[in-house]
Amino acid sequence: MSRKRSRLSSEEEMSSKLSDGGCGEGQNGSETSITSATSQAPIDALQSLRQAAPYSTEPEAIAERERCHYGRIPRAAALAGTAHRKVRVYSDGIYDMFHQGHARQLQQAKTVFPNVYLIVGVCSDSLTHSRKGRTVMTEDERYEAVRHCRYVDEVVRDAPWEYDEEFLEKHKIDFVAHDDIPYTTEDCEDTYALIKAKDMFVATQRTEGVSTSDIVARIVRDYDIYVRRNLARGYSAKELNVGFLNEKKFRLQNKMDDLKEKGKKVMTNIGEKRVDILTKWEEKSRELIDAFLLLFGPDGRLSNIWNESKGRLMQALSQPPSPRGSPPPGENGDSHSPVHSRSSVSPPPPKSRRYETLYEAQAGNWMHRALNVLATRKRPHSGS
Repeated sequence: MSRKRSRLSSEEEMSSKLSDGGCGEGQNGSETSITSATSQAPIDALQSLRQAAPYSTEPEAIAERERCHYGRIPRAAALAGTAHRKVRVYSDGIYDMFHQGHARQLQQAKTVFPNVYLIVGVCSDSLTHSRKGRTVMTEDERYEAVRHCRYVDEVVRDAPWEYDEEFLEKHKIDFVAHDDIPYTTEDCEDTYALIKAKDMFVATQRTEGVSTSDIVARIVRDYDIYVRRNLARGYSAKELNVGFLNEKKFRLQNKMDDLKEKGKKVMTNIGEKRVDILTKWEEKSRELIDAFLLLFGPDGRLSNIWNESKGRLMQALSQPPSPRGSPPPGENGDSHSPVHSRSSVSPPPPKSRRYETLYEAQAGNWMHRALNVLATRKRPHSGS
């Protein structure tokens, strides 16, 4: 921070001296010119950081262009830094989804010579769509992205795809900076053939692995992820051009992910508090065991309730036996006192007792019949 403060204070002192007409210790014109020459570069750099680069149609860019006495600077003078003015270098492109590769290319164009005024041309949507394809950003968005790059001094909107002498002289261009890959069109094999023939071409290096096509490929590859993210952030399915079923699928996946995250948090909290839980469980385990035995043990409340209920149930289902003073059955198996048996209020005997009584009655009948048969056979005939 101390370096920055000292640099800014020195720049303010230089600007105050310039505003005073170079008045100080010496009044010589040579001292004034030296001071203005040495302080011009820091002041321009500071101003470029405070505001965006102007468009070529704005007053600042027009004034800078009118101050330039155009006469193409030779390459040797530009490299040596002995030119009488800034070297006007032009670089153009689409600059869609402005990224570090674009910024590094413009940095190379800005530093290709010691003292460079960098002009950047950006092609319009109509020209780009007809020559190269659809862009992600609109032309206004691309213009704004480029003019806010710190290496850029001026932006040319609706830049041409090919160059001619009229365009070079209009913007007073000394050199054109671009990568050395030939750009072919229907009319010529290399768009920069004219520039290279005039020794006005300076080559810049592309940043490998970073390009607008690579970024678009990443978005297409991870399409589902980005759609789910934007749906979670409040974008509608219509804005994302997503169908009804896909929208429901993506929203369900978001819900599942949320549940997984909540589950992970719960498990983490349990892991942190497991010592406390085990301690409390050890303290309460004896009470739980005693309560369980008191309720479900052999002498517990449930066992007593079950035994009592079972006794009452058995008592209700089983009937008392018939009284012993009931009259025996007759010879034919009938009771001697049917009236008394019918009028008896005692309940019928148990089922097993009834079976025994019937068996004894039947056996008695059989014995009585057998004795009658034997008596008949032993009785003498009346005629003997």
